[in-house]
Amino acid sequence: MKTISIKTLMSLAVIALFLSTEIAAQVGADWPQWRGANRDGISKETGLLKQWPENGPPLAWKATGAGAGYSSFAIAKGRLFTMGLRGDREYVIAFDAASGKEAWATASGTRFRNDRGDGPRGTPTVDGQTLYALGGSGDLSALDVRTGRLIWTMNVLEKFGGSNITWGISESPLVVGEKLLVNAGGPGASIVALNKKDGSLIWKSQSDRAGYSSAIPLQVGNTTQVVFFTHTRGLGLDVKDGKLLWEYPRAANNVANAATPVARGNRVFISSDYGNGGGLVEIKANGLGVSEVYFTKEMRNHHSSSILVGDHMYGFSSGILTAMRFDTGEVAWKDRSVGKGSLVYADGHLYALSENGVVGLVAATPTGYQEKGRFRIQQDSLPTWAHPVIAGGRLYLRDQDTIYAYDVGEKK
Repeated sequence: MKTISIKTLMSLAVIALFLSTEIAAQVGADWPQWRGANRDGISKETGLLKQWPENGPPLAWKATGAGAGYSSFAIAKGRLFTMGLRGDREYVIAFDAASGKEAWATASGTRFRNDRGDGPRGTPTVDGQTLYALGGSGDLSALDVRTGRLIWTMNVLEKFGGSNITWGISESPLVVGEKLLVNAGGPGASIVALNKKDGSLIWKSQSDRAGYSSAIPLQVGNTTQVVFFTHTRGLGLDVKDGKLLWEYPRAANNVANAATPVARGNRVFISSDYGNGGGLVEIKANGLGVSEVYFTKEMRNHHSSSILVGDHMYGFSSGILTAMRFDTGEVAWKDRSVGKGSLVYADGHLYALSENGVVGLVAATPTGYQEKGRFRIQQDSLPTWAHPVIAGGRLYLRDQDTIYAYDVGEKK
C-alpha cells in the first residue's frame, strides 16, 4: 500500500482551499433575481472601492441591445439576464457578464405601450437551470437559462381574468420551492401559485387588483408566508395553500404601490409614495394578524425600496435619501444626494442611481451622510428607472437599450 507524503497532502489541501474559495466567490457573485438572492437589495461582496476616482470607477464595458424598458438584471452562471422591447415584441435577453456580448434573445411577450416608456418593467428570476420572466402586458414565461429555449408561457391577465394596470405589470416573479408566485390581479385570483415546471395552477387567492411591487418570502414560526403589496394593501399568505394570514391597507395609496416590503424577523415595513408613507407591522406569534408598530411619512418609497443594514433602513423618501431606525421610525439623517432614484448595498456602502443618470457612492452609516464619489451616465430621453446591481466586483447599470459595467473592486 502506497503512502501519501505530507507535502502531497498539503498541496491537495491548498488546491481544495483554492477551489472552495473560487466556488464561494462565484456563488457570492450571483444576483439571481430582483434585489438579489434574498430580495433585500444587499450584495455579500467585499473588497470593493471605498472611494471613487474623480470621474468615477473605470468602465469595463458598454453594450447596446437591451431594448426599450426598465427591467433590471439577474446575474447567474456568468451571464446577465434582462428584458427589453425590440420592435413589437418583448424579449428576454442574455449577455455575457464578462464582455457584454449577447448570448441569446427569446421573444416572450407582446409590446406594452405607455407614455412613460414602452416595454417590460420586471426583472427575470433565475432558479437553477430555468429563468422566469413576466412582461409588461402580463406574459409569463419559463426559459432554459443556457439556451433561451422557451419551456412554457401564458398570459396571466388573460388566464386569471385580470386587467393591466396604468404603467404596466412590473412584478418580478417569486419562486418558493416548487411554486412560482405572481400578483395576477384577477377576481378570486389576485395572487396565484403555479407549478414552476409547467405553469399549472396550484392555488389562487384574494381579488385585489395587481400592484407594481414584487413579493418576498418570510418565515414566521413554522409557516412560510409570502408577503405581497397589491393595489389595495400589504398582505401575508400561507405559501402552502394561499390562506390569508394578515393584511395592512394603511401603507397603500390609490395610485401605485411599487416598493418591495422590507422584513426582519416577524416585522415588515411596507411603504408607498404619492404623499402617503410607510408602516412597520409586527406579525403575531401564531402568524395570524398584525399590530402596527408605527406609521411615518418620513419614508415614502416610490419605485425604489428601502434597504435594511443593521438597525437602520436607507431609502429614498420620495426624492430625499433617508436613514431611519427600523424598529422605531426615528430619522437619523436626510440628504438630497444624487436626486430621486434607487439603491443597492455592498461592502458598507450604498450605490445610488438617480432617475437623471447620476450615480453616487454613499457610506451606509446612521452617523450622517457621507458621499464617496459620483459620476453620470449618458441618459436617453426617459428616466433611469432600471435599478443598479452589484455582482462579481462590478456595478451594472442600464438606461433603456444601453448597459454599463463598471469595475468597482479594489485593485490587488
